[in-house]
Amino acid sequence: MVAALRLTGVGFFIGGAIAGGVFAGLWADSKFNTEPFLVIVGLLLGIIVAFYGVYQMLLPLMRDKRDKENS
Repeated sequence: MVAALRLTGVGFFIGGAIAGGVFAGLWADSKFNTEPFLVIVGLLLGIIVAFYGVYQMLLPLMRDKRDKENS
């Protein structure tokens, strides 16, 4: 059950990180009139944050599985 909840949180984190990057890029583009450059930068940063966050969230699950296999 804990793993299922963690995976649900991972999905929301991915969506939030990418959407946050895009919306921040849209806001910055409207502020500095640099369309679409900052949206693309925000999207890429959102994707990078999402991948790193997912890795950090799933690392304990991978360690637990490895520990159970070694026992």
